[in-house]
Amino acid sequence: VQLVESGGGLVQPGESLRLSCVASGITFSRHDMSWVRQAPGKEVEWVAGITSLPSLFRAASYADSVKGRFTISRDNAMNTVYLQLNALKTEDTATYYCVKHWDAWGRGTQVTVS
Repeated sequence: VQLVESGGGLVQPGESLRLSCVASGITFSRHDMSWVRQAPGKEVEWVAGITSLPSLFRAASYADSVKGRFTISRDNAMNTVYLQLNALKTEDTATYYCVKHWDAWGRGTQVTVS
Protein backbone atom coordinates (compact mmCIF):
# COMPACT_ATOMS: atom_id res chain seq x y z
CA VAL A 1 0.00 0.00 0.00
CA GLN A 2 1.27 3.46 -0.86
CA LEU A 3 -0.45 6.73 -0.02
CA VAL A 4 1.07 9.94 -1.34
CA GLU A 5 -0.22 13.30 -0.19
CA SER A 6 0.30 16.64 -1.92
CA GLY A 7 -1.10 20.14 -1.98
CA GLY A 8 0.13 21.57 1.27
CA GLY A 9 1.76 24.96 1.55
CA LEU A 10 2.03 28.29 3.31
CA VAL A 11 -1.10 30.43 3.21
CA GLN A 12 -2.59 33.36 5.08
CA PRO A 13 -5.62 33.09 7.37
CA GLY A 14 -8.84 32.95 5.40
CA GLU A 15 -7.26 31.40 2.34
CA SER A 16 -7.83 27.92 0.89
CA LEU A 17 -5.88 24.82 -0.05
CA ARG A 18 -6.77 21.52 -1.66
CA LEU A 19 -4.97 18.43 -0.48
CA SER A 20 -4.79 15.27 -2.56
CA CYS A 21 -3.86 11.71 -1.67
CA VAL A 22 -3.20 9.15 -4.37
CA ALA A 23 -3.39 5.50 -3.36
CA SER A 24 -1.71 2.53 -5.01
CA GLY A 25 -1.42 -1.14 -4.21
CA ILE A 26 -5.01 -1.45 -3.05
CA THR A 27 -8.51 -1.67 -4.48
CA PHE A 28 -9.15 1.91 -3.48
CA SER A 29 -12.91 1.86 -3.95
CA ARG A 30 -13.31 -0.77 -1.24
CA HIS A 31 -11.79 1.25 1.58
CA ASP A 32 -13.01 3.98 3.87
CA MET A 33 -10.50 6.83 4.01
CA SER A 34 -9.71 9.64 6.41
CA TRP A 35 -7.54 12.66 6.84
CA VAL A 36 -5.84 13.23 10.16
CA ARG A 37 -3.45 15.96 11.26
CA GLN A 38 -0.76 16.53 13.79
CA ALA A 39 0.48 19.88 14.96
CA PRO A 40 3.90 20.23 16.61
CA GLY A 41 3.76 19.04 20.19
CA LYS A 42 0.16 17.90 19.90
CA GLU A 43 -1.60 14.59 19.50
CA VAL A 44 -2.92 13.30 16.22
CA GLU A 45 -6.37 14.68 15.46
CA TRP A 46 -8.88 13.02 13.16
CA VAL A 47 -10.14 15.64 10.69
CA ALA A 48 -12.53 14.01 8.22
CA GLY A 49 -13.58 10.64 6.86
CA ILE A 50 -15.42 9.28 3.85
CA THR A 51 -16.95 5.88 3.28
CA SER A 52 -16.30 3.50 0.44
CA LEU A 53 -19.96 3.24 -0.49
CA PRO A 54 -21.20 4.11 -3.98
CA SER A 55 -21.61 7.85 -4.39
CA LEU A 56 -25.37 7.76 -3.89
CA PHE A 57 -24.88 6.33 -0.39
CA ARG A 58 -21.45 7.71 0.40
CA ALA A 59 -21.10 9.49 3.73
CA ALA A 60 -18.61 12.06 4.95
CA SER A 61 -17.99 13.10 8.52
CA TYR A 62 -15.96 15.88 10.11
CA ALA A 63 -14.39 16.93 13.33
CA ASP A 64 -16.22 19.81 14.96
CA SER A 65 -13.12 21.96 14.60
CA VAL A 66 -13.34 21.86 10.78
CA LYS A 67 -17.03 21.33 10.11
CA GLY A 68 -18.33 23.85 7.60
CA ARG A 69 -14.82 24.79 6.43
CA PHE A 70 -13.31 21.52 5.15
CA THR A 71 -14.75 19.11 2.60
CA ILE A 72 -13.58 15.57 1.98
CA SER A 73 -14.28 13.86 -1.32
CA ARG A 74 -12.99 10.97 -3.39
CA ASP A 75 -12.58 9.95 -7.00
CA ASN A 76 -12.40 6.17 -7.17
CA ALA A 77 -11.46 6.23 -10.86
CA MET A 78 -8.36 8.24 -9.94
CA ASN A 79 -7.65 6.35 -6.68
CA THR A 80 -7.61 9.74 -4.99
CA VAL A 81 -9.11 11.28 -1.88
CA TYR A 82 -9.21 15.05 -1.49
CA LEU A 83 -9.52 17.51 1.35
CA GLN A 84 -10.65 21.01 0.49
CA LEU A 85 -9.59 23.43 3.21
CA ASN A 86 -11.39 26.77 3.23
CA ALA A 87 -11.33 29.69 5.64
CA LEU A 88 -8.07 28.45 7.08
CA LYS A 89 -7.08 29.49 10.58
CA THR A 90 -3.68 29.60 12.25
CA GLU A 91 -4.76 26.67 14.41
CA ASP A 92 -5.11 24.54 11.25
CA THR A 93 -1.32 24.53 10.93
CA ALA A 94 -0.22 20.88 10.99
CA THR A 95 1.05 17.99 8.96
CA TYR A 96 -1.92 16.36 7.24
CA TYR A 97 -1.93 12.63 6.65
CA CYS A 98 -4.12 10.46 4.47
CA VAL A 99 -5.17 7.22 6.15
CA LYS A 100 -6.62 4.03 4.75
CA HIS A 101 -8.82 2.74 7.55
CA TRP A 102 -6.97 2.05 9.72
CA ASP A 103 -3.78 0.34 8.76
CA ALA A 104 -1.90 2.55 6.30
CA TRP A 105 -0.73 6.16 6.42
CA GLY A 106 0.96 8.44 3.95
CA ARG A 107 4.02 10.54 4.77
CA GLY A 108 2.01 13.70 5.12
CA THR A 109 1.88 17.18 3.63
CA GLN A 110 2.57 20.32 5.62
CA VAL A 111 -0.05 23.05 5.92
CA THR A 112 1.08 26.31 7.49
CA VAL A 113 -1.36 29.15 8.07
CA SER A 114 0.39 32.35 9.04
